[in-house]
Amino acid sequence: MRPEQNLILAIETSCDETSVAVVENGERMLSNIVASQIKSHMRFGGVVPEIASRHHVEQITQCIEEAMEEASVSYKDLSAVAVTYGPGLVGALLIGVNAAKALAYAHDLPLIAVNHMAGHIYANRLIQPLVFPLLALVVSGGHTELVYMEKDGDFKIIGETRDDAAGEAYDKIGRVLGLPYPGGKRIDEMAHQGKDSYHFPRAMLKEDNYDFSFSGLKSAFINLVHNTAQKNEEVDKNDLAASFQASVIEVLVKKTIRAAKELGVKQLVLAGGVAANQGLREELITTMKQELPDVELLIPPLSLCGDNAAMIGAAAYVEYNRQQFAGYDLNAQPGLTFDSFEEQIVNK
Repeated sequence: MRPEQNLILAIETSCDETSVAVVENGERMLSNIVASQIKSHMRFGGVVPEIASRHHVEQITQCIEEAMEEASVSYKDLSAVAVTYGPGLVGALLIGVNAAKALAYAHDLPLIAVNHMAGHIYANRLIQPLVFPLLALVVSGGHTELVYMEKDGDFKIIGETRDDAAGEAYDKIGRVLGLPYPGGKRIDEMAHQGKDSYHFPRAMLKEDNYDFSFSGLKSAFINLVHNTAQKNEEVDKNDLAASFQASVIEVLVKKTIRAAKELGVKQLVLAGGVAANQGLREELITTMKQELPDVELLIPPLSLCGDNAAMIGAAAYVEYNRQQFAGYDLNAQPGLTFDSFEEQIVNK
């Protein structure tokens, strides 16, 4: 290993993907193994925590071996072991945390605790450098947040959902439409075949804040579907999907653009599972060119939008440089937020 080469073995088990990666200097993936559980949860219409934990137990050792082999490294080459310790499903998180602690202890390596949402933001660093100050739009199944960053590892939430996250709303709407789990990708595809003919509400769009709300949109959608069914009226599912998506995207994009203008950022970063939504990506690209042509827009490739360990390795590199290491008493924190993450870093 070259003297300047920093290799971090990263582990991600926050939900229904078991992932292990080896990342060099926080910016280059040497491996990124992802074992998905979607087929196991599909029949239940959502993630079953007990099943997720069981799959992590079955997959974690094999994923570690594959990641090390694909990266062509040995444990003596590693600089640290990193792991997601929150937010997420507590049982799933514990599998990764305990595996990471065992590896760190066995090979006398520093242990780095990583906030899962920070990982989504730093997934973009695997594509190109981050430029500060920046604004991150983080959209996933459990989170919808606008995060302002003045420097590495500095996270300030300036806006967040007051109820449902965008991805959560997509999943619920998918079930109403009878779509298989996860419904987000299929709704996006249907939206491109339909038109916004139902004009659902744009919640909190004109309010003087950066917060979001999607529960009213979800209720309006469900009420429309139920009312038309009771009246035996035909509805166009593609138009329904297009109308729902148009409402979500308009609120996300307009609030994000306004925040980026008012904060004077140099870079806008899209992050999280919903970053894979083609409609959102297209609208952000178009609107940024029109309204903020001098601000760089970073959108991760589809392979780095979902949960993966490479993004955890990228975020861990920041903590490694700050010498912020965890002890063997590290525990899973399913309700971890950026604020609580920062407090723990400060108090170490």
